[in-house]
Amino acid sequence: MMKKNLLALSVFAALLVPVASQARDTQHFFDFQDVVTRAIQDGQLDGSVKFYLKGQAIPGKVKQTFPEAISNKKTKATRRSDEQACDWALRSVLITFQDNAKSHGANAVIDMVSYYKKIEYADATKFECHAGKIMAGVAMKGRAAIVK
Repeated sequence: MMKKNLLALSVFAALLVPVASQARDTQHFFDFQDVVTRAIQDGQLDGSVKFYLKGQAIPGKVKQTFPEAISNKKTKATRRSDEQACDWALRSVLITFQDNAKSHGANAVIDMVSYYKKIEYADATKFECHAGKIMAGVAMKGRAAIVK
Protein backbone atom coordinates (compact mmCIF):
# COMPACT_ATOMS: atom_id res chain seq x y z
CA MET A 1 0.00 0.00 0.00
CA MET A 2 2.81 2.37 0.93
CA LYS A 3 4.62 1.66 -2.37
CA LYS A 4 1.45 2.44 -4.34
CA ASN A 5 1.05 5.77 -2.52
CA LEU A 6 4.68 6.68 -3.17
CA LEU A 7 4.33 5.72 -6.82
CA ALA A 8 1.16 7.80 -7.19
CA LEU A 9 2.84 10.75 -5.49
CA SER A 10 5.89 10.44 -7.76
CA VAL A 11 3.72 10.37 -10.88
CA PHE A 12 1.73 13.38 -9.67
CA ALA A 13 4.93 15.35 -8.95
CA ALA A 14 6.32 14.47 -12.38
CA LEU A 15 3.16 15.81 -14.00
CA LEU A 16 3.55 19.14 -12.22
CA VAL A 17 7.06 19.81 -13.54
CA PRO A 18 6.01 20.56 -17.14
CA VAL A 19 3.25 22.90 -15.93
CA ALA A 20 5.68 24.88 -13.78
CA SER A 21 8.24 25.04 -16.57
CA GLN A 22 5.63 26.54 -18.90
CA ALA A 23 5.09 29.56 -16.66
CA ARG A 24 6.03 32.75 -18.47
CA ASP A 25 7.22 36.09 -17.13
CA THR A 26 8.34 38.12 -20.13
CA GLN A 27 9.86 41.50 -19.36
CA HIS A 28 8.89 44.31 -21.74
CA PHE A 29 9.74 48.00 -22.04
CA PHE A 30 7.12 50.08 -23.85
CA ASP A 31 6.75 53.77 -24.65
CA PHE A 32 5.17 55.55 -21.70
CA GLN A 33 3.82 58.65 -23.45
CA ASP A 34 1.99 56.59 -26.09
CA VAL A 35 -0.09 54.94 -23.37
CA VAL A 36 -0.78 58.26 -21.61
CA THR A 37 -1.92 59.82 -24.90
CA ARG A 38 -4.25 56.91 -25.73
CA ALA A 39 -5.69 56.90 -22.19
CA ILE A 40 -6.54 60.61 -22.49
CA GLN A 41 -8.02 60.12 -25.99
CA ASP A 42 -10.14 57.22 -24.71
CA GLY A 43 -11.39 59.29 -21.75
CA GLN A 44 -9.79 57.10 -19.07
CA LEU A 45 -7.61 60.03 -17.97
CA ASP A 46 -9.02 63.54 -17.97
CA GLY A 47 -5.74 65.35 -18.80
CA SER A 48 -5.80 67.50 -15.66
CA VAL A 49 -2.80 65.62 -14.20
CA LYS A 50 0.45 65.40 -16.15
CA PHE A 51 2.81 62.45 -15.76
CA TYR A 52 6.61 62.71 -15.78
CA LEU A 53 9.02 59.82 -15.66
CA LYS A 54 12.22 60.26 -13.66
CA GLY A 55 14.74 62.03 -15.89
CA GLN A 56 12.05 63.64 -18.02
CA ALA A 57 12.05 67.44 -18.19
CA ILE A 58 9.24 69.07 -16.22
CA PRO A 59 8.02 72.30 -17.79
CA GLY A 60 7.63 74.83 -15.04
CA LYS A 61 8.66 74.83 -11.41
CA VAL A 62 7.75 72.21 -8.84
CA LYS A 63 6.09 74.19 -6.02
CA GLN A 64 5.17 71.32 -3.69
CA THR A 65 5.49 67.55 -3.54
CA PHE A 66 3.56 64.95 -1.60
CA PRO A 67 4.50 61.55 -0.18
CA GLU A 68 5.59 58.91 -2.64
CA ALA A 69 2.84 56.59 -3.86
CA ILE A 70 3.11 53.07 -5.25
CA SER A 71 0.64 51.39 -7.56
CA ASN A 72 0.86 47.75 -8.64
CA LYS A 73 -1.80 46.70 -11.15
CA LYS A 74 -2.43 43.41 -12.90
CA THR A 75 -4.71 42.60 -15.81
CA LYS A 76 -5.65 39.50 -17.71
CA ALA A 77 -3.37 38.72 -20.62
CA THR A 78 -5.46 36.05 -22.27
CA ARG A 79 -6.67 36.96 -25.75
CA ARG A 80 -4.46 40.07 -25.75
CA SER A 81 -0.99 40.72 -27.06
CA ASP A 82 1.58 41.47 -24.37
CA GLU A 83 1.62 45.10 -25.51
CA GLN A 84 -2.17 45.40 -25.20
CA ALA A 85 -2.16 43.83 -21.73
CA CYS A 86 0.71 46.07 -20.59
CA ASP A 87 -1.08 49.13 -21.98
CA TRP A 88 -4.16 48.23 -19.94
CA ALA A 89 -2.14 47.62 -16.74
CA LEU A 90 -0.33 50.96 -17.08
CA ARG A 91 -3.64 52.77 -17.62
CA SER A 92 -4.84 51.32 -14.30
CA VAL A 93 -1.69 52.61 -12.58
CA LEU A 94 -2.15 56.06 -14.15
CA ILE A 95 -5.79 56.26 -13.04
CA THR A 96 -4.71 55.46 -9.48
CA PHE A 97 -1.98 58.13 -9.61
CA GLN A 98 -4.37 60.68 -11.15
CA ASP A 99 -6.88 60.10 -8.34
CA ASN A 100 -4.13 60.35 -5.71
CA ALA A 101 -2.78 63.59 -7.21
CA LYS A 102 -6.24 65.15 -7.32
CA SER A 103 -6.86 64.21 -3.68
CA HIS A 104 -3.81 66.34 -2.79
CA GLY A 105 -4.81 69.20 -5.10
CA ALA A 106 -1.81 68.35 -7.32
CA ASN A 107 -1.62 68.69 -11.08
CA ALA A 108 1.27 66.32 -11.80
CA VAL A 109 2.94 63.07 -10.84
CA ILE A 110 6.72 63.36 -11.04
CA ASP A 111 9.79 61.13 -10.70
CA MET A 112 7.85 58.09 -11.84
CA VAL A 113 9.83 54.85 -12.01
CA SER A 114 8.88 51.27 -12.68
CA TYR A 115 8.94 49.26 -9.46
CA TYR A 116 8.32 45.64 -10.44
CA LYS A 117 9.05 43.29 -7.51
CA LYS A 118 10.35 46.37 -5.65
CA ILE A 119 13.22 46.85 -8.10
CA GLU A 120 13.45 50.35 -9.56
CA TYR A 121 13.82 50.83 -13.29
CA ALA A 122 14.13 54.47 -14.31
CA ASP A 123 13.90 55.57 -17.92
CA ALA A 124 12.79 58.93 -19.28
CA THR A 125 10.64 57.38 -22.05
CA LYS A 126 9.80 53.75 -21.23
CA PHE A 127 7.99 51.76 -18.54
CA GLU A 128 8.54 48.16 -17.50
CA CYS A 129 5.84 45.51 -17.73
CA HIS A 130 5.88 41.77 -17.10
CA ALA A 131 3.51 39.54 -19.05
CA GLY A 132 2.66 35.91 -18.54
CA LYS A 133 0.30 33.48 -20.15
CA ILE A 134 -2.61 34.59 -17.95
CA MET A 135 -1.67 37.94 -16.32
CA ALA A 136 0.35 41.08 -17.06
CA GLY A 137 1.48 43.58 -14.46
CA VAL A 138 2.89 47.07 -14.07
CA ALA A 139 4.16 48.52 -10.81
CA MET A 140 5.28 52.13 -10.47
CA LYS A 141 6.31 54.68 -7.88
CA GLY A 142 5.73 58.39 -8.21
CA ARG A 143 5.17 61.56 -6.27
CA ALA A 144 2.16 63.86 -6.68
CA ALA A 145 3.26 67.45 -7.17
CA ILE A 146 2.03 70.95 -7.83
CA VAL A 147 3.81 72.33 -10.89
CA LYS A 148 3.43 75.97 -11.96
